[in-house]
Parts: sequence; C-alpha cells; structure tokens
Amino acid sequence: MESEKLEFKREFTDEIRKTVVAFANTSGGQIHIGVGDDGKVVGLRDANEDILKVTNLLRDTIKPDVSFLTKVEINDIDDKSMIIITVSEGLSKPYYLSAKGVRPEGVYIRKGSSTFSASDSMILSMIKESSGDNFEETISMFQDLNFNGMEAYFKRKGIEIGNAQKRSLGLVSENGVMTQLGLLMSDQCVHTIKCAVFEGSQKTVFKDRKEISGSLLDQLEQAFSYIDRFNRTRSEYRGLERIDLRDYPTEAIREALLNALIHRDYGYRASTLISIFDDRIEFISVGGLLRGFSLSDVLLGVSVLRNPKLANIFYRLHLIEAYGTGLMKIRNTYQDARVQPMIETSDHAFKVTLPNINLRYEIDSDLSKLEIREYNDDRSNFYEHKVIQMFKMSSSLTRREIQETLGISQASTINLIRNMLSKAILIKQGDGRNSKYKLK
Repeated sequence: MESEKLEFKREFTDEIRKTVVAFANTSGGQIHIGVGDDGKVVGLRDANEDILKVTNLLRDTIKPDVSFLTKVEINDIDDKSMIIITVSEGLSKPYYLSAKGVRPEGVYIRKGSSTFSASDSMILSMIKESSGDNFEETISMFQDLNFNGMEAYFKRKGIEIGNAQKRSLGLVSENGVMTQLGLLMSDQCVHTIKCAVFEGSQKTVFKDRKEISGSLLDQLEQAFSYIDRFNRTRSEYRGLERIDLRDYPTEAIREALLNALIHRDYGYRASTLISIFDDRIEFISVGGLLRGFSLSDVLLGVSVLRNPKLANIFYRLHLIEAYGTGLMKIRNTYQDARVQPMIETSDHAFKVTLPNINLRYEIDSDLSKLEIREYNDDRSNFYEHKVIQMFKMSSSLTRREIQETLGISQASTINLIRNMLSKAILIKQGDGRNSKYKLK
C-alpha cells in the first residue's frame, strides 16, 4: 500500500518531480514507476528510455541538486520492468521546483500517502533549520534575481563580478541557490531607504520625501545624492580668503549612511529612515547592538559585524577602509565643532544624529540683531530660548559652551543658568569644572 514513504506510478509523468521534492523535504521515500494503485506490477514498455527521462527531469527541474540524494534503478519482476527511485532526506532544505521558486507552489512535503504544497511558515522553518541564524547564508524566497545595478557598480570600480565571484562572495550558495545576501545586492532587494525633509526641527511639515529601492549599492548612491541636495554651504571671508563650510561634514554623512546599511538587521522588513531637519539629520536603522556588546564598546572601535559578508563586499569596493571605524570617523569630523553628533541605541534600533554645524552662525546672527534693540526684561527670556535650542544639538552642555555660543559674559551666563535651574528648566550634573546641564 502507498504510505508516507512509498508511492506508486503506473507510468512516467512529470508529476514525479513533486513527489521527489516532498520526500527530500520530509523523511525520504521510494517511488515505484510501472506499478498500479493496487501495488501490482504492470511494467513499462521501454524502461531504459523512461529511466533517462527520470534522471533528466530530476537534474533539470529541482533545486538544490538532488542527484546525490537519489538512486534510480530498473527492477524486473515476472518479466515486467519497473523503475525504483529511492530518495533520501536532504540537508539543504527547502528543495523546490526551479520553475516555481521557493514558494508554496514550488515546495512540497509528504503527509501520509499524499503530497502537499508547503505553507510559507513551513518554508521559513526549513530555511532556518538548514542555515541556522546566519541571515546572509539563508536561502532567499526570491530566486529570479538579476544584478544589473551591482554589476554596473563593480564595472565602474574595475572589479570583476562573474558567476564565480558571486559564489565566493556568498550571493549564491554552494548548491547554486540565491541567498538572502544575493537578494540584498540584487535589483529586486525588498528593503528600502525612506528619506524625508522637514520644515523646522519637528516632524510636522514635509518639504520633500523619497523612497529609494534597488540593490544596496544603488540605494547608497541615491541616498547620498539626495542628502547632498539639502546640505547647504555657508561662505564667509577671512581677509581675502573665502571659506566654504557645509552644514554637515560630507565624511560624516558618508559614514552614517554606510553604518545604517551595513549593520542593520535585515531580518526585519522595516525601511532605513533618514530625516533631514533644519538643525540636524537623523539616520535610524533597524537592529540594536549584538548581544553582549555595549555602545561604549562600539565607540572604542570594537568591530562587531552583524552582516560580515555584506561588509566584505563594501570592503572590496573600497567603500570602507577597516571594520569598526565608522563611528569614530563621524566623531572626528566634528572634533573642532561646538556641536557634537549623538549616537543612540535601543533593543531594536540604532540612531545617529548629525547636528548642523552652521546653525550656530544663525544663532550668533540673531544675537547681533538683539544688541541693537531694546529688550530690557525680555532679554533673559530670549537667552533662555536660545539655550533650549542648543539642546536640540547636544544632550548636555557646559557653562563655557553656553557662554561662547551666546556671546555673553561669564557672570551673565552664571545668572542665566541659575535662573533656569530655579525654574526647573535645567538640571545640574556633576560639580565644579565637571558640571554639565541638561533639560529637565
């Protein structure tokens, strides 16, 4: 009788491939061709021709390769020839029909004496079981991929990218199956970057927005170009020399963008978010720090790679020089600035905030206008407002930083801080020269 591990076929048909896939995905089994539903041998007219059809069918229509899992032989009973296909359970699940892909219509399992399409959850379970928790090496559910964007990028860099290189980089597995890393580098990448420009410093009024898709390399170039459009340049003259200073250091934007793409957790479908305000740019990517590491570890330059194969591709393209230096570079670009970048992390997200370096000149300009007006009692309120604005660019401030930005005397700064403490606007941390102030 037919069972979970045994199926009869009166003659050769293409449907045999579904049963082979089901056996390989479940617990193995045998297919007897030339046998009726009642288990009696009816024989085949030309077993030699049919066995050739079987081997070609298994080789050409099933992925990953099942040739080493299957044994095909002719058996004669009572002068009648039949074919026995023995299938072992595979280790590279899910096995699927190459024409259908890693989808329910292409993946089959065995239940009792019947063959069924696997559900999405079953397929994902098989992928995880075969590949473990390494996202980059897991099988992509999308197999019909092309790499036009990536190949064009490699060509511009003068680096060869053929089938052998795609396999060595990990885009294609040893079994010839597209991996999740391959999906990320393909034109069909399902992850995107969402960019938005807001008016002022709050997410209330949109000025512009764009969603960027395609290969991660295409996304990198498009996102950088988009941000560059809104990275204004302030010019001033020092004697006869003209000095141009952009709102945000180009190197800091580059490193923040690379960090968001290379280190995010692609196990989630959420987009990477880039928000541009008048006073800052925020880069938010999905995935916090890896377990066992703290933000202070990362800021010291400890290299913790969630996606090592992806990082290796960016390294080969000379987009990154060394692992673990991106955040340090960002901080170095702000070394002489009054405002400093902020780096925050949670269990499931990572955020880098780049403050607008030129914003302090706008504050200074406002203060110079203030001097030619009669503010009297309102002047202290004006300064308090400016201090509050400064906290949008830094989580804490020293007395000297407040004094230099506002351009007032030390005594006036001390009185201003004292008043803001008494109003519970600020709170003090530390004593003496180590004193810092934060918004309450």
